[in-house]
Amino acid sequence: MNAIIVLIPLYYLLLSSFTDTTRIFASGLTLVPQWENMGLFNYVTAFTSRNGIFLNWYWNSIVITTMFTVGALFFTSMVGYAFGAYQFKGKNFLFVMVLVVMMIPFEILMLPLYALVINWGIVNTRAGVILPFMIAGNAIFFFRQFSTGLPLELMDAGRIDGATEFGIYFKIMMPLMKPAFGAMTILMALASWNMFLWPLIVMVQSINFPLTVGLASLLSPHVDNYAVLLPGAVMAVLPVITVFLINQRSFVSGLASGSIKG
Repeated sequence: MNAIIVLIPLYYLLLSSFTDTTRIFASGLTLVPQWENMGLFNYVTAFTSRNGIFLNWYWNSIVITTMFTVGALFFTSMVGYAFGAYQFKGKNFLFVMVLVVMMIPFEILMLPLYALVINWGIVNTRAGVILPFMIAGNAIFFFRQFSTGLPLELMDAGRIDGATEFGIYFKIMMPLMKPAFGAMTILMALASWNMFLWPLIVMVQSINFPLTVGLASLLSPHVDNYAVLLPGAVMAVLPVITVFLINQRSFVSGLASGSIKG
């Protein structure tokens, strides 16, 4: 029953994306397909309107999400692994600082981060969207919790064989952290793909908008371009579903493991 409740809005979104938008508002909300008013015209409009700007938005979101996810996984996994597998001076204090950062609302950090982006000269760039949030405290916390359950004896075995600390991590420990990577891939990719307020602040030109900001710009008090918005919303869901289907097993096992370790 819960699955049906969740799928009904998605079904209506998919149905509406193939329906003439003028008919949607003329006949009201209906879940029954009106085949005589359905076709691919909305998708044709989305991909051809305003010199194909929808494709630019889509590509921007894919690039930003990919770069953000790969970078975030690379750095936060190493930081979380260091917190979980090593003992060093100031470890507890630094980890408390990570927890404190997690508690600070984005609205408080928004203006200082924007000033930082201006000083770096990366306003209206993909780097301006990606860099301020690449090192996420929740990802560090998750990888730390997972790393505390790793067999640390393998580290000593690697050192005996002459492996460096980076070699131990990349060749021995990282493969064991596959469930954690699978879970965080979904969560980080979803967070980046759905990011709205920060790209809205950083990006100036509409051609540089990610998909979330671009689709929102189609709605205004004067004009509502549902012929692009509806198929755009359907296309926006596809990458999220794809990432989840690829990593669903690791997602479940990673969350379960991370919740009971540490």
